[in-house]
Amino acid sequence: MPYLKIQSNQPILAGEQAKIVTDASALVAAEVGKPEKYVMVALDPTLPMSFAGSDAPCAYLELKSIGLPESKCEALSSKLCEFINHAMGIATDRIYIEFADAPRSMWGWNKGTF
Repeated sequence: MPYLKIQSNQPILAGEQAKIVTDASALVAAEVGKPEKYVMVALDPTLPMSFAGSDAPCAYLELKSIGLPESKCEALSSKLCEFINHAMGIATDRIYIEFADAPRSMWGWNKGTF
């Protein structure tokens, strides 16, 4: 159910990409309170990106999940920003995160919806 998409202009070595995706999956599962078997993470590094008129390292994250309460978003923002800062070396003030609560009927899986 939870899906985290990470986009960045930072080049990341292939071995580091796998670790970032694995670590992000565990983090999302723990913070959202969903079983990791339902978590999907995608990493899209080395994109041409600009933030505040600069091409300095930056990232855009999307976190979507069924039943994602607005009350958890501030803490999630803190955890995800810290994670990206540590894993990718991107300053936390150069990270945007979009949170979305997906209705069960609008999230497909295994030939059906949740």
